[in-house]
Amino acid sequence: MIETASWGRRILALLVDWLLCTLVVVIFVGLEEYTTPGSTASAVVLAVYLAESSLLTWLAGGSAGKLLTGLCVIPADGRLRRLNPLKVLIRQVMVLLVIPPLVFRADGRGLHDLFADTATVTFDTLRELSA
Repeated sequence: MIETASWGRRILALLVDWLLCTLVVVIFVGLEEYTTPGSTASAVVLAVYLAESSLLTWLAGGSAGKLLTGLCVIPADGRLRRLNPLKVLIRQVMVLLVIPPLVFRADGRGLHDLFADTATVTFDTLRELSA
């Protein structure tokens, strides 16, 4: 069984992602528009997060936040190969729904990981699997 990453690091990775995506939106729409009540900028942050996390998870094995905090997403069976892009997209939509990641098995894999047949691991675990 693959040792999955701690929830603390996963939450930190999500916070890093959220901050980066928020900064991107603020750069494009401006701080005044972002902080205006009723602005759609918050929804744009969701879209930017979905695009960033899906694309980078598919191409690089993790979102910017995951990679910066030493985490990556791999196939649950431990055989290193590229993930299915459609499953990655649906996985990330499930993360946005919040509940799927909070419902998890004893091995630390949430519903989003169970759907996509993935596991979030540390770089140390990745190195062990690569050896």
